[in-house]
Amino acid sequence: MEKTLNLFQEISKRLLQDEQSHPVSHFIPSEEVFEKLDLSLQETAMVEEDFAASLTQIVLASPKTATRAFFNQLFGGRNEKAVLGDLLAVMLNNSMYTYKAAGAQIGVEKVILDTVCKMIGWGEHGGGTIAPGGSMTNFMGMLMARDAKDANIRKGGFSQKMTVYTSTESHYSIPKNASFSGIGRQQVRYIPVDDFGKMIPSELGKAIQEDIQQGFTPTLVNATAGTTVLGAFDDIPAISEICKKHKIWLHVDGAYCGSVLFSNRYKHLIKGVAGVDSFSFNAHKMIGTPLSCSLLLVKDKKHLYQSFSNEADYLYQTDEDEFNPGKTSLQCGRRNDALKFWTLWKSVGTKGLEAIVDKQFELANVARKYVENHPDYTLYSFENSISVCFNYKGIPARDICTGLYEDSELMVGFGTFQDTEFIRLVTINAQNDPQDIHNFFEILEAFVEKHALAPTLKTS
Repeated sequence: MEKTLNLFQEISKRLLQDEQSHPVSHFIPSEEVFEKLDLSLQETAMVEEDFAASLTQIVLASPKTATRAFFNQLFGGRNEKAVLGDLLAVMLNNSMYTYKAAGAQIGVEKVILDTVCKMIGWGEHGGGTIAPGGSMTNFMGMLMARDAKDANIRKGGFSQKMTVYTSTESHYSIPKNASFSGIGRQQVRYIPVDDFGKMIPSELGKAIQEDIQQGFTPTLVNATAGTTVLGAFDDIPAISEICKKHKIWLHVDGAYCGSVLFSNRYKHLIKGVAGVDSFSFNAHKMIGTPLSCSLLLVKDKKHLYQSFSNEADYLYQTDEDEFNPGKTSLQCGRRNDALKFWTLWKSVGTKGLEAIVDKQFELANVARKYVENHPDYTLYSFENSISVCFNYKGIPARDICTGLYEDSELMVGFGTFQDTEFIRLVTINAQNDPQDIHNFFEILEAFVEKHALAPTLKTS
């Protein structure tokens, strides 16, 4: 093991050095990946030196998500204390379903969930779990909503047509989850959004009324705290009022930006979250832990047990259900995704997490100001968002983004809102500074000039 750890350290040093000189890995077309890299598997063991060389080659060829040239996804950067926690979790290799198997690590997870519940404003009945991704936490929220509406479904199956409500700008996991849960994709109602990308509450109320009149059973409203493209926050108080009126479960998908909970300056964006039934956020996004670390919180933890608990004598061999989180999870075997969040939180404190969140909005303000002050740019996004959406000189966004990627200059994506496609710069890496944002624009502008990209001609 010591020899292998030394190899890990050597490869990691090579990666850190390579990130400085090549912040974007050399582009390899997918049809050439098996030719350019040694990915084949063989019958016999490799010579140790050949193995190390092959592994190093693959690592250096992989997309570099921690550099100051990566703005492509809703995660990025590398916090060393969080990485330490993740590496130790791998070394310990505990499965997080029972106290007997994970011991103190269950306490690590519990203290995170209990502290977040208190921050939301929930009392002793609040609870939660950690799942592998925002799609999974949304799915679990939907299952709890389904079972809260009709507890007989778990044994007897569906006896009524349930409906789910979400905005047209919400995450793509909602219709998928409706299919998995048995509610059905056709029973998902997509509520229109306003010019800022927020769900229109009056349209939600209208859709619910229409479904009730037609004999449907409204079951779940999914609000979003940070839509995928514009980073918009739905109006939780207004939506909550409608849900309470009709006794509908309200879940807030804060996978992208729900971590504003940690910021005194920006937590007003999720005002009213204490009144919802379930809430989720991804610590691997705004907080900056390694993938993945998704938290699902519920106002009353009885719903976790009612939807996910199942007896298994071969597994649950102690009476401490509070310390057997396998009973409140969709999974059996669970990776320890809590320790990396705990090591980061423990090292910097809640104030340190607040600074991480605030830094991202600061960087977004820098980017937005740059776009607003340059006539060659058109801005499509708004304040209080870490998604900065724009176009440059009328050139198609995908042409610029694809070119930058294939030339190994920058990694940035594009998005669409109201039939307009634009570049989406995500300032989620709090380890960046304002100069990195200015460098982004300088590289983009130099690339366009070098390749003489031109706007698409519009015909009437």
